[in-house]
Amino acid sequence: MKNIFGKFNIVDIIIVLGVIIALIIGIATTKHFRQTADKQIEATSPITFQVFLRGVTVTGQEFPVKSGDNTFITIRNVPYTELSVVDVKSEPRKTFSPASRGKDAIFLVPDPAQPAIFDAVVTITDTAKITKDGAVVGGNKIKMGLPVTLEGNNYKFNGTISDVRVKTDADIEDAGANNTVG
Repeated sequence: MKNIFGKFNIVDIIIVLGVIIALIIGIATTKHFRQTADKQIEATSPITFQVFLRGVTVTGQEFPVKSGDNTFITIRNVPYTELSVVDVKSEPRKTFSPASRGKDAIFLVPDPAQPAIFDAVVTITDTAKITKDGAVVGGNKIKMGLPVTLEGNNYKFNGTISDVRVKTDADIEDAGANNTVG
């Protein structure tokens, strides 16, 4: 017995144990005792998510991101793909102004000190893999607070995701019913 262990050193034993553990994990995966990543996907569904763009400087006549256009999206500094813009809401930066004539009320008015600064919400649609942790787009979980970049022919804006909505079958049927001509 001493002769057998005398021929092996500690490195050889670690390698043999590693191979045995890898075989056990492989067998457990093929026998469905262990769940792999592709088994965690529950469904594929269309989603919409909103990207909040804060403090965008635009000196032109109109906001460059438009509803119906496509925008190239980068998620966590990794280029993803071109997606469709569903809706765009942009407003100039606002400030508080007291009411005139002694009233106690205050009003929100466009900030005259920053006339070219806008805040915008861009709604984008895509098809996502739905897991128990949420929607996955381009290998990234799409959740509020995720940094994204929107890029077009004449703009590149950084923003964060502020809302994610997974469309249900009822939402898709309602949209189809509203688009029919009667």
